[in-house]
Amino acid sequence: MKKRLLLIGGNFSPEPTGIGKYNGEMMTWLARSGYDCTVITSYPYYPQWKVQEPYDRGKSWYKKELVNVDDSGNGGRLKVYRCPQYVPGQPSGKKRMMLDFSFAVSAFFKLMQLLPGKKYDVVISVVPAFHLGLLGVLYKKLRRARFHYHIQDLQIEAARDLNMIKSKKMINTLLGVEKYILKQADYVSSISDGMISRIAEKVNKDVVYFPNWADIDLFHPIEERGELKRAYGFQPEDKVVLYSGAMGEKQGLESILETAAVLKEVKFVLCGSGPYKEKLQQMVQQRGLTNVLFFPLQPFETFNQFLNMADLHLVIQKANASDLVMPSKLTTILAVGGLSLITANEGSGLHTLVKKYDMGLLVDAENPQALTEGVRRALRESHEQIRQNARAYAEEHLSIRRVMARYEETVVNCQQ
Repeated sequence: MKKRLLLIGGNFSPEPTGIGKYNGEMMTWLARSGYDCTVITSYPYYPQWKVQEPYDRGKSWYKKELVNVDDSGNGGRLKVYRCPQYVPGQPSGKKRMMLDFSFAVSAFFKLMQLLPGKKYDVVISVVPAFHLGLLGVLYKKLRRARFHYHIQDLQIEAARDLNMIKSKKMINTLLGVEKYILKQADYVSSISDGMISRIAEKVNKDVVYFPNWADIDLFHPIEERGELKRAYGFQPEDKVVLYSGAMGEKQGLESILETAAVLKEVKFVLCGSGPYKEKLQQMVQQRGLTNVLFFPLQPFETFNQFLNMADLHLVIQKANASDLVMPSKLTTILAVGGLSLITANEGSGLHTLVKKYDMGLLVDAENPQALTEGVRRALRESHEQIRQNARAYAEEHLSIRRVMARYEETVVNCQQ
């Protein structure tokens, strides 16, 4: 008999980007493989920071969904429990903490409702929010389940280094709670070598490499970039530089505007949404930058064409975030064989990985002059070998089939 799996995570499908996307794809894959899957999550809000249709209608509190994940109609259902939480329209450090805390409280009550029912064999907590691991520990102790703690973002260090939490006492308290969760977990995993090294310093146990993936069948290279540009309102000879993803403070996206002010002949496209988007639009208007265009989130069905349209992809991060987060947008860029310009300082995990496989161009983080010169150099040369290396890396390391098959063997069906 296939095992019963419970995921506790604040983000889930149908969120189109970030952790919600990966949580949704993971549980859908496992449900299609015959596992009995249940999810405790919130209402979709990211990256818009507003509960999305049709979930925003009415005064929903808790909600149960049965999701058919088998297109053949022969079964394969996924059970999803939506829990209420506070969603700030303009997130700050304190407001993000309130969001995480409110979901943890509502998820706790849902977990207590499920506790007397049939036992789950594995309970999975996904970070952020890091303290959701306490719910995994609780279920493990009460029902003797195995507990998997998966870290997408070193949330505490990111909050400290980005000055979202300034109290050293608070940071030390949170790190102490995290260390307790890590010790209690049967499996700890993360998405990059750099993050794994940081986690291994905190706890004396193996940390499993469980990277974010890409659908390499759906996302693939398209040769006719000129025709794709026409479809999005550009001329074939236009040089198009694309940033596609969440627009928040940890990315340092204002550096793109500095580059656009210098390279006025280049079209810069910012696609997505987030709390920082309105401020960026105001900055563009104030500077009179006519070569910076804002696109909304693109439909999933045409996202492959949209990514292939760009001559260059920007993966922008602040210097102190390059070992704390692995940008999920990079996996899809690699899958389409895109040429990416990545801000990551030498010695960081992201810099080391990209350089090792020669699958992107690297410039120093938070250095507008280096970014401008990097864009100029990228558009002046073809870099065809880097594009080929990017696609090859995606095929070898980021296929969802390979990643999930290894996860199934390492975590779900491992007998401890």
